[in-house]
Amino acid sequence: MEQLFASGHAADVILAVLAVEAAWLALVRRWSLAAVLGLIGPAALIVLGLRAALTGADWWWIALPLAASLPLHLMDLRARLED
Repeated sequence: MEQLFASGHAADVILAVLAVEAAWLALVRRWSLAAVLGLIGPAALIVLGLRAALTGADWWWIALPLAASLPLHLMDLRARLED
């Protein structure tokens, strides 16, 4: 179990689940690409930051995806408020 986290593969499993969820939302529920990115994008970016942290990456590899998740969060919030 320790190796699963130390290698970052635990984050890979989460990213795979997010990819399946994104595909389901797009193909079955017929969500637009913007809606899927707004919902799934921030989570995927946060998990990428987690993966970087688990594998001992430099600080900016952790900070970059975390910072990039904010615009997607805001896009999702704006879309929800417009509905």
